Amino acid sequence: MSQKRQRPWGNPDFRHRTQMPAPAIEQIEQELLYLLTPATFKPLGDSKGKGLRNRLQTLPVMMAIVVSLVYRQIPSLSEVTRVLEKEGLLWVESLKVSKQALSKRLATLPAYLFAELFEQVIQQLSRRKPLSLPSGWQPVYEKFTALWIADGSTLEALRKKLKVLQEESSPLGGKMMMIVEAFTHSPVRCWYTEESAANDKIWSDNLLAALPVGGLLIFDLGFFSFVLFDAFSEEKKFWVTRLRQKTAYKVTRTLAQGNLYKDELIELGQYRSNPCKHPVRLVSVLWGKTWYYYLTNVLDPQLLSAQQVCELYRRRWRVEDAFLLTKRLLGLSYLWVGGQNGVQIQIFATWIFYAVLNNLCAEVASVLNQPLERISVEMVFRGLYHFSRALLRGESEDVVAFLAENYKLLGLVKAVRKRHRDSAALSQEIWVSCG
Repeated sequence: MSQKRQRPWGNPDFRHRTQMPAPAIEQIEQELLYLLTPATFKPLGDSKGKGLRNRLQTLPVMMAIVVSLVYRQIPSLSEVTRVLEKEGLLWVESLKVSKQALSKRLATLPAYLFAELFEQVIQQLSRRKPLSLPSGWQPVYEKFTALWIADGSTLEALRKKLKVLQEESSPLGGKMMMIVEAFTHSPVRCWYTEESAANDKIWSDNLLAALPVGGLLIFDLGFFSFVLFDAFSEEKKFWVTRLRQKTAYKVTRTLAQGNLYKDELIELGQYRSNPCKHPVRLVSVLWGKTWYYYLTNVLDPQLLSAQQVCELYRRRWRVEDAFLLTKRLLGLSYLWVGGQNGVQIQIFATWIFYAVLNNLCAEVASVLNQPLERISVEMVFRGLYHFSRALLRGESEDVVAFLAENYKLLGLVKAVRKRHRDSAALSQEIWVSCG
């Protein structure tokens, strides 16, 4: 009897990619032009004191190239040189550049310039009309100066597509740390290290400095540290995480209790020489047959209820969704060049376009009167191709209107599945006795 051939799982980040560039869309390019207007490059590209010199591949040209690689899903540097020579990219007219020259420029152009441009884009988008929030969360949103989620993601599983990587014992990648907004999913901050196995705690000072006073940050166990908890409390900044197993604590006060939950004030680190100096709050929830434990330094239930503590931590997966979309959908799992500098440039270029795409999803959600969580970022991105065809046929001129009009055909709104309804019903059961 012949055995069935086992299909290897492989790395899910490496889906089959098209070998043809996606078509240009004027409305998307106008948005990119507005956010990345070449006039803003001048202070960044000033050669004084930065060791730069004038050349053909200037910062505006390189930004047009790297953002186009992401936005139009151009599969390689060879292909981008063809597109650049034949039709130009974004604000750059037709230009002949060799693949070798482009690779060298990506390896030498300072990545911090792209980091500064990323921050400029985020600031411009944040000044626009605030995005609508899920039902019931507006009062919570108004109590904190920021509601952010932080998490790290390794890039060590990057594909060995380049010859320089194939000759190495392990793939070149590194690790990035991202902060995204809890409700709008917009990127807020981005950091990078070439150490793929780096502990998330290396960014503790960055997170503490980035969060404004009165803001709240949601993070996982990678940041579990009494020193960090105390630092947040002393600077009047807030956090939500979960309790690490075998962490000793003492209950000092019970704030509320139901059949399926407990809300308590505790002291952490009972058997340590350096326990947590400030009291924290422990919310315990029986979900199905398992107890889950969440920690926060928001001690006042009037500021943040026990239910809101749990729901906020559940939103931590929004940053995981952002990682999945940038890696698999926008191609961050594929290296353009074989150097750390080029990897950083690709990271910032990808997150810049992700911010633009996320803002487009928010506009579609507003027109459809749907929560942002119900809008599929992947299907909105794939819908851009269909809009480009409709534009050529003269059937539509506005991308948001086209997507909203064809949302069913394009599958833009996620279905509410049975597991979602069951989860909502269980949550209602847990908190029905909550005051």
